[in-house]
Amino acid sequence: MDESGQPVAGATISLKGSSVGTNADEKGHFAITVPSNGILVVTSVNFERQELPVNNRETLEVKLLPLAKIEGEVIVVGYGTQRKEAVTGSVASINGDKMREVPAPNISQALQGRLPGVEMAQTSSKPGAAMQIRIRGTRSLTTDNDLYRNDPLIVLDGIPFPGNIGDINPNDIKSVEVLKDASATAIYGSRGANGVILITTNRGQKGAKPRISYNGYYGIQKLFAKVPMMNGPEFAALRKASGRYTTQPGGDESDSTNTDWQNLFYKDGAVTSHDLNISGGAEKGSYNFGVGYYQNQAVIPTQQYRRYSMRGSLDQEVGKYVRIGFTTNNNYNLTQGSQVGLYGVLSMSPIANPYNADGSLKRIIKMPLDDQWVLTRSVVDKLKDQWLSETRGYATYNSVYGEVKIPWVEGLKYRTNLGLDFIQSNDGNYTGQGIGSSNPLTVSTAGTGNSHTYHWVVENLLNYDRTFAHKHTLNVVALYSAEQNKYSRSSMSAKDLPADAFQFYNLGQAVGEKTIDPNNQDYQLTGLMSWMGRAMYTYDNRYMLSATVRSDASSRLAPGHQWHTYPAISAGWNIANESFMKGITPINSLKLRVGYGQTSNQAVAPYATLGRLTVRPYNFGDNYAVGTYVSQLPNASLGWEYSVTWNYGLDFSLFNNRLSGTIEYYKTNTKDILLPLSLPGTSGVPGITSNIGETQNKGIELTLNGSILKDHNGWNWDAGINFYANRNKLVSLASGQTRDEGNAWFIGHNIDALYDYEKVGLWQDKDQYLNVLEGPAGKVGMIKAKYTGDHNPDGSPVRAIGPDDRQVIDVDPDFQGGFNTRVSYKGFDLGVVGIFKSGGVLVSTLYGPAGYLNMMTGRRGNIKVDYWTPDNTGAKYPNPAGPLSGDNPKYASTLGYFDASYVKIRTISLGYNFNEKLLRSSAVKMRMYFTVQNPFVLFSPFHKESGMDPETNSYGNENVATGGFQKRILTVGFNTPATRNYVLGVNLSL
Repeated sequence: MDESGQPVAGATISLKGSSVGTNADEKGHFAITVPSNGILVVTSVNFERQELPVNNRETLEVKLLPLAKIEGEVIVVGYGTQRKEAVTGSVASINGDKMREVPAPNISQALQGRLPGVEMAQTSSKPGAAMQIRIRGTRSLTTDNDLYRNDPLIVLDGIPFPGNIGDINPNDIKSVEVLKDASATAIYGSRGANGVILITTNRGQKGAKPRISYNGYYGIQKLFAKVPMMNGPEFAALRKASGRYTTQPGGDESDSTNTDWQNLFYKDGAVTSHDLNISGGAEKGSYNFGVGYYQNQAVIPTQQYRRYSMRGSLDQEVGKYVRIGFTTNNNYNLTQGSQVGLYGVLSMSPIANPYNADGSLKRIIKMPLDDQWVLTRSVVDKLKDQWLSETRGYATYNSVYGEVKIPWVEGLKYRTNLGLDFIQSNDGNYTGQGIGSSNPLTVSTAGTGNSHTYHWVVENLLNYDRTFAHKHTLNVVALYSAEQNKYSRSSMSAKDLPADAFQFYNLGQAVGEKTIDPNNQDYQLTGLMSWMGRAMYTYDNRYMLSATVRSDASSRLAPGHQWHTYPAISAGWNIANESFMKGITPINSLKLRVGYGQTSNQAVAPYATLGRLTVRPYNFGDNYAVGTYVSQLPNASLGWEYSVTWNYGLDFSLFNNRLSGTIEYYKTNTKDILLPLSLPGTSGVPGITSNIGETQNKGIELTLNGSILKDHNGWNWDAGINFYANRNKLVSLASGQTRDEGNAWFIGHNIDALYDYEKVGLWQDKDQYLNVLEGPAGKVGMIKAKYTGDHNPDGSPVRAIGPDDRQVIDVDPDFQGGFNTRVSYKGFDLGVVGIFKSGGVLVSTLYGPAGYLNMMTGRRGNIKVDYWTPDNTGAKYPNPAGPLSGDNPKYASTLGYFDASYVKIRTISLGYNFNEKLLRSSAVKMRMYFTVQNPFVLFSPFHKESGMDPETNSYGNENVATGGFQKRILTVGFNTPATRNYVLGVNLSL
């Protein structure tokens, strides 16, 4: 039996030193004839091996301990589970309890910094936003429309997950496993090209009594830091130093005014979560059902996210050979207020007075070149029905399975999985007359959109799992699956609604223009068919071998190129189990792993193999007509993008399992990359989708977990750290190109790279060649860009600085990771979770020209910077009176680049377990905790200068006033600001 008294069916019992043996029946009973002084050896998958002397006993009760408590847990590896000590691929795992040490709305935020080689980066800081996930770097080149191409596959309870990871309630999670190398991910084929995240939700236990649990928390969100904008006196001094604009007497501005627009705008936010669950089981079945509610009100007025979730699972044995069950995960979410942003607040002049003489707010304020609409929280609160943006999402993810044991072949099972998913999104926006505009007569606008996803998958699995002669363990899986995804989207917009009451619900009544943009309508139908075989063999828990072959066919690719077959193989050696290691007591386990595999990627837009015609209206004389033109050429040879990976790993456990860890090295080459290829303008067609280019990722990963104190006078102290460094580069492009400046792709550099001038300081009086390098417009105090051209014999430069002096700037960090520690004493526990990053480039559009918040001319509100003046020549930022490029200082783009290094404490949590003393004998289990999230940041140059959170919060082309970067370059922009959260929570069960 196991620890809970449940029978361990199929356990192997043998007489040590002989071939005599038997197996336990379904009730865990066995009978065996052995000498009275013999020793029984009892083994079972997922349990610790035991040796028990008979000692003349006629009956013997054996209690097996799970390996999770001895040498490592049992983890999910895809279409099954495996003891961690037998895994040969690269798999990182975390259980749900540890993940929930960080109270978070979704799994991606909870996992940040917890798993080596798994990078979670913020693309948005709005309520409900999930994070961008990259496993061992970026493999594929992407344009702004297909960033999903580098996303990992998410598998929820065994079924590929088509939805948003934010739809999954973190409180429902039992464990998360991340498959990182090709030998581990090949079992999922093309879907696993960028890694696989396996999410297993909670289920009931057979024979367990009904158990009710409640988990809830409530928290206050305070602004982490305001954007450091200049106050009134600082702004007045900047305007004077610039000399370009003057404050007009009698206007809205006055040098004696000091308005903090951010104070007038922000409000305290709030976050709350409540989950109620019931689980249990009978002799041959189990169940688990739960409901959840999550809400986040942001510090920006109107921004809010709500999620209602409902989940259930049921497992039931039917007779001796059949098992059936289902899982359903459902959620409804509402996102509001995304139309309200920060730019209008930050760009306001701090020397402008927002109030009329009677104390009421002005509608607009006048600045030198701009009339700006006054935006405060009181204004926003009054416009709830006249200015709104809402997205309503509903999703249901369902799976049903049936499993049959083949009675005449021991260890053979057939299983079928059916996944049925539906996702719906409805969004609408409305802006009433004059709102957000300096003109009160600007007509109202509204828009609405809808999207639907229908997804199904059928998997047929044949599984053979058997142990022979007590030393040979064989597991073989064969799979045939088919999958289909149908997606449709439509939208329209209109102007001049008859009344605010219409909002976006009846655009047909609009008096003004009604628009249906063909580019905002879509229909896609795609399918995938797959065959797979995997065999895992273990000999004497010492030598392990795993081999996988998978073949996929994708409807996205050209006929004749739709099928692709790829192999994977890995091996492991448990060195610590060798006889020559028996005397080395400090080493508890030591395993060497090596793996090789190939995976493919079919992440290309549906119908990319086909030619495409696009509609365009035009005037022909006095007549209005609509014509079509070729916008995409067909490619009858479009095939698979594929990656080849080598992985080497060492797992170890030392000092009576007090210190454990993993060291890994990997190298991945991705070839035949799927990407739109631009064609010359003379072709008349923008481009064609082709297999071009090659990239490489290689890196190292290190994980250490230690039990520093273990029940030492009541004290326990655990700590862990993970560290990883990925080196990413572009190896080749189409037609032998070495660079694609338009997309910022350069051979030998990061896929995510910048192409810009390099700031080497500011020009000073003593510097030579200012007039040569910058011409007559050059001025002391302006940005000094690096010159890369030739020099004359006298050392002078031969030309002025120009486009040829731009540099390729790699943005990836040198290394990054996370750490955690937990101390407990007599019911109290204190935990800390943090993340860190070293090196790389952080891009901030707040400081660069695209944000229009660092123009340094005095035209609009300006971020606080230390700028050059004749009395402050050692400043970092240029002379406000220096030459401009457009509205910004020349080379202003160089001002937005920072060292991306930081150490950030994500949570500090103090808890108390009432069962330790107050409720020791009670059936009720209770724990309360108080958590501070984002308490502080260390060692960050960006934070040191700005006081702000150094984590990114926007794509490169978002939260900018003009221009911007490639979308894939993540930036710190004027998105919803980061917060410091104070959370009080409770865990109850009975």
